[in-house]
Amino acid sequence: MNGKILIIDDDKEMRTSLEHLITQAGFDTTTAQNGREGLQLLQSFNPDAVLCDVRMPQMDGLEFQKKAQEMLPVPVVLISAHGDIQMAVDAVQNGAYSFVEKPFDPRRLLGILNNATKMKQLLDQSNRLQDRLAELVDLEKILLGTSDQMKSVRAMIVDFATSSAPVLIKGDTGTGKELVARALHDLGPNNTAPFVAVNCAVIPADRFEDTVFGTEDRPNGLLIQAHGGTLFLDELSSLPFETQSKMLRVIETKQFQRLGAMNSQNVDFRVISASSHTIEDQVDQGIFRRDLLFRLNALVISLPKLADRGGDILLLFQHYSSRFGQIYDINVPPLTAEDMSVLLTHDWRGNVRELQGVAERRVLAIRRSNPSVKSALFATGNEGQFPSTLREALATFERELIGNALKHHEGRMDDAANSLGIGRRTLNEKIVKLGLDKQAILDGS
Repeated sequence: MNGKILIIDDDKEMRTSLEHLITQAGFDTTTAQNGREGLQLLQSFNPDAVLCDVRMPQMDGLEFQKKAQEMLPVPVVLISAHGDIQMAVDAVQNGAYSFVEKPFDPRRLLGILNNATKMKQLLDQSNRLQDRLAELVDLEKILLGTSDQMKSVRAMIVDFATSSAPVLIKGDTGTGKELVARALHDLGPNNTAPFVAVNCAVIPADRFEDTVFGTEDRPNGLLIQAHGGTLFLDELSSLPFETQSKMLRVIETKQFQRLGAMNSQNVDFRVISASSHTIEDQVDQGIFRRDLLFRLNALVISLPKLADRGGDILLLFQHYSSRFGQIYDINVPPLTAEDMSVLLTHDWRGNVRELQGVAERRVLAIRRSNPSVKSALFATGNEGQFPSTLREALATFERELIGNALKHHEGRMDDAANSLGIGRRTLNEKIVKLGLDKQAILDGS
């Protein structure tokens, strides 16, 4: 098809004749008998151009053209047997694409419509490019980095976001797999629908099915909660083997049965999963179904290790240092040559998550006049002011960090989680694990 044309004319014979001519020329057409009906069809038909009569009852072509421009940027070609030079000038000045007088030359009319649809399609292409560029800018705020690896990751996210195919995100712990999953959802067509994260490593194996599929007594399982949106299977390698066949059936048929139920339930969601690079080894060992993996890895995004991202390490460290400086209201000094050397030579086995912790410890150490990256990295210096073990130190810092984020965002969990660079589910888990009292924090007690 050359494009979509909406034909508006109150004369049934003329409307039918135009429809036949334009359809024969390879256009997809629909018709309306007056301007008001034409306005209703603008949204549902989404034409590339409109051919509209001028003299019509209820709403003439000039009024239609003005109202149409407020609704949709579409070229409007006006046609009339009663037109004159002044009407043509007024129509074009008001935004009409062109003006054709009856009787008209069919070849000239088709040429005008062909040019109008091409202009509309080029405009749409330009708008899509602008939207894509805007999405890339937003992604850069979430997935920082100028390395070729991260540029490739951001490009894949934009390309995959509009697809409904399953995506498998592969990467080591701390590389940002959930951030990528959320970006795929947020940039997709169903971004207002639910994003339901299922951490397969957290749910006990004997409770997995009733939690995910639901039961007769508790029907609102995670699958139902994800209906219309995205189901994110995190830590995929921990998915219980006995549940894998049922999950495969859900993905293939969009149907499932609650535990104890006789009837199937319909469900529709996009599945995104995340795993380490060793998922294929589990397939070879027979502890993960090969057919399920083939369903889940239709599209694959591999996240690089932080140690392989070169200058991104310094960029990320400065970013998180600035963020923590704002949270704790501390002026952060610039990195020294020694600081940069330590950052670039460290192996970063915990990836970005480890770097965040080091940045936070360095910011907090500024209060004790010991802001070196090395001391923050190895928790040395000012001994006695740190807890006795690294685990205790991390817990202490996490409590203070989360408490400050909750205060700063007045208890809004989504905003606090975003400022911390983690998901809301992860924030909830940390609050429980660290024994924090959210209300007491907000009350200042």
